[in-house]
Amino acid sequence: MDNSSGKMGERYVLQMLLEQGYTFIDANYHSRFGEIDIIVKDNKYIVFVEVKTRDAKSISTPLEAVTFAKKKKLIQTALLYLQEHPDIQHLQPRFDVAGMITTGKNKEIIEIQYITNAFNGGGLF
Repeated sequence: MDNSSGKMGERYVLQMLLEQGYTFIDANYHSRFGEIDIIVKDNKYIVFVEVKTRDAKSISTPLEAVTFAKKKKLIQTALLYLQEHPDIQHLQPRFDVAGMITTGKNKEIIEIQYITNAFNGGGLF
């Protein structure tokens, strides 16, 4: 996937969440385990959002790209983020996944799937 389409997808999802009343906390947080695309607050939740963007011609769907291994890395990265930010540790962690399908040279968005609470922390929270 072209990295620019991934960044475009992240910007689009962040804007969508802000319009729905979420509060921006962080984006593109990197750790030794991986990266979290978007971190926002939704009432009592700190929401870690993974965004996957795929071309309509792609063999796999965006949501299929969030494998067990990817989920494990996201959970580990979220744990580290919370350790580094004790001021938000009172919030309940939640993992959401956004899948976007684009088409054409301009990467026009033709489909968005947003799954709230897509997976849990495996008992670590």
